Amino acid sequence: MTKTSKDLSPRTKTVQAEIGTDTAYGSVPPALYLSSTYRWPSVAHKGEYDYGRTNNPNRDGLSHVLSALEDGAGAVITSSGMAAIDLVFNLLSVDDLILAPHDCYGGTHRLLTHRAKQGRLRVEFVDQGDAKALTAAMANNPKLVLIETPSNPLMRIVDIAKITKAAKAVEALVMVDNTFLSPARQRPLALGADIVVHSTTKYLNGHSDIVGGAVVAKSAEHVEALEWWANCIGVTGAAFDSYQTLRGLRTLALRMDAAEGNALAIAKMLKKHKAVSKVYYPGLRSDPGYKLMKAQQDGPGAMLSFELKGGCEAAVALAENVALFQLAASLGGVESLICQPSTMTHRGMEETARLEAGITDSLLRLSVGIEAEADLIKALEQGLSAIS
Repeated sequence: MTKTSKDLSPRTKTVQAEIGTDTAYGSVPPALYLSSTYRWPSVAHKGEYDYGRTNNPNRDGLSHVLSALEDGAGAVITSSGMAAIDLVFNLLSVDDLILAPHDCYGGTHRLLTHRAKQGRLRVEFVDQGDAKALTAAMANNPKLVLIETPSNPLMRIVDIAKITKAAKAVEALVMVDNTFLSPARQRPLALGADIVVHSTTKYLNGHSDIVGGAVVAKSAEHVEALEWWANCIGVTGAAFDSYQTLRGLRTLALRMDAAEGNALAIAKMLKKHKAVSKVYYPGLRSDPGYKLMKAQQDGPGAMLSFELKGGCEAAVALAENVALFQLAASLGGVESLICQPSTMTHRGMEETARLEAGITDSLLRLSVGIEAEADLIKALEQGLSAIS
């Protein structure tokens, strides 16, 4: 990051990251380095950069600011969010147990399930909001506890500090997927976690034009190990994607504020609509996670889900015909998206696992963007009226 005071606010840090650091021509924003290879001063000594897979100025710039925002010892930029999660598994040994939420992102569930089938690790899925179930699972001595809060797609909130304390009692590492909130709304390392992962594709970049991931670790030892493995297996992020992500990151605070305001207004409207049976959004006072959200987050975020009384048929009709909300499986961009998790983001989960997690065919997930609030609400109201 730019050499500035440590007491700057996170908003200022994101805007100022790598600004004014170009020593070649004095460019205010950082330059883009697409080089795959760099000159060595001599056969026995390499410079700061030698090969693009190993290190890159744009990747380093992004890692510095993400580490600072999450209060970590360092960060590793990866080629995708799933690559970030899988990278952390290299800290484990064969047959180590991972304790994961039963209602996690479908891609994460698929990865864990198939790594377990390979014999690479063991996994136990548990409702981390159920104190008794969590205590019983901790008794199995996991080596890594994966937390996803809010959960995808049901926005369930779990207590990071409480789960971390229980994990430390059995000497387990704690990894938190912070993709839904970003460090603008939640900082898991400050709550006791060891590692934070992101799909930088989402809110950190914010413009739906790159794919990337990041791992931020609290300890320098873990950072060093993760850097070694990322280089060894070749999952480091591309220079251009890192450059784009840092560009998008500068407006993170503004985008989150705008999208979150829209999401709260939409959630309140859906809560009252006759076609809607249930709304999942921790920003609503009626939500079971509201109190905990206020305690460990700086805001509820801009993701929400809801179920329709008309079941699957109504959900499909709304998803495919509502205006303004694009039917797509990603999230966190400036534009609003809608998806049916059971057939899109979580189709990789077995049906029994989906239903156990509460992911029904009548459930729709919204990634609320920064469009005008009135336009988004009008579009949803018209869509709901049409299916009603």
